[in-house]
Amino acid sequence: MPTHYLLVDGYNVIYSNQELAVLAEDNIDSARVKLCDALCEFKALSRYRIMAIFDAHLVPGGEGSVTKYRNIKVVFTKEAETADHYIERAAYRLAQQKDRITVATSDTLEQLIILGRGAARISSEDLWVEIISAKEEARARYNSTRPIKRNPIESLVDEETAKILEAMRYGK
Repeated sequence: MPTHYLLVDGYNVIYSNQELAVLAEDNIDSARVKLCDALCEFKALSRYRIMAIFDAHLVPGGEGSVTKYRNIKVVFTKEAETADHYIERAAYRLAQQKDRITVATSDTLEQLIILGRGAARISSEDLWVEIISAKEEARARYNSTRPIKRNPIESLVDEETAKILEAMRYGK
């Protein structure tokens, strides 16, 4: 069965989210970590294999790197390589292996190129909607399966003590 990859254009997604964009103005490292944390949580709720790709093409002498951050891969491109270029090559390589690929970016030109490579696309804004929706769905699923306990201490004490505690609760 083919693997389904989600390739995320990191800075594009950061700057499409108002909270992360403001954070990035003060501290880009914190914005990257917050995005990666959100993607890690999303990975746990979805069937995607997630790669977050960040431009480092303006870093002189940058060799690029691929590291594991919890349950996702984080890629920093090498000098003179954009995230778009890395994503295009990765999408082509993964498509050759018959894997399914979805790319998260709001860059229109990149979306057209990706579609030509056989990958699906999702806008950065829609990715955030999907992340929030997955969290809400997981929360609802959890809340629907856990038993409701109105006053669990009642099951731990005898009837007389429960009455005394109830009276204390209401200030009697």
